[in-house]
Amino acid sequence: MKGYMKKEPRELEGGAIRMIGDEWMLVTASNEAGEYNSMTASWGGLGVLWGEPVAFVFICPQRYTHEFSEAGTTATLSFFGGKYKRELGYFGTKSGRDTDKAADMNFHPVKTDEGGTAYEEASLILSCRKLYADEIRHECFLDAAVEAGAYPQHDYHTVYVYKIEAMYEKEM
Repeated sequence: MKGYMKKEPRELEGGAIRMIGDEWMLVTASNEAGEYNSMTASWGGLGVLWGEPVAFVFICPQRYTHEFSEAGTTATLSFFGGKYKRELGYFGTKSGRDTDKAADMNFHPVKTDEGGTAYEEASLILSCRKLYADEIRHECFLDAAVEAGAYPQHDYHTVYVYKIEAMYEKEM
């Protein structure tokens, strides 16, 4: 990808908790036709599972991005280093069913070498392939207070495990 240095996922520096929880990320899922949708996320994680570098992403079934996550196998996680909070807020409150969020926020889509869609405004892009998906379930909660706080309407997320196939850092 032009303007980015491709690196091994294991070279990721920085704190994932800060990157995801405080600075947020854009999750962009693509279907097999190459169509995509993006949403802001502040729930997720990065780690190692089944011997692979992975990202854990949680998406409500009501979100338009969920349709693309279910239909396709590729996704990207775009990080902006704390910049573009207003724009990320917009991506988190508007639906791609109703508007072109990227155009509205003057974000420029780019294709990764792996076929996913990300944004050239991102400082870091993780290009991913879906390995696993499952619904969060009531009977699996061990702490009722967590479930009550996160799911008062019992509208549980789908958790996706994505293999991080490539990492792109913006060249300075």
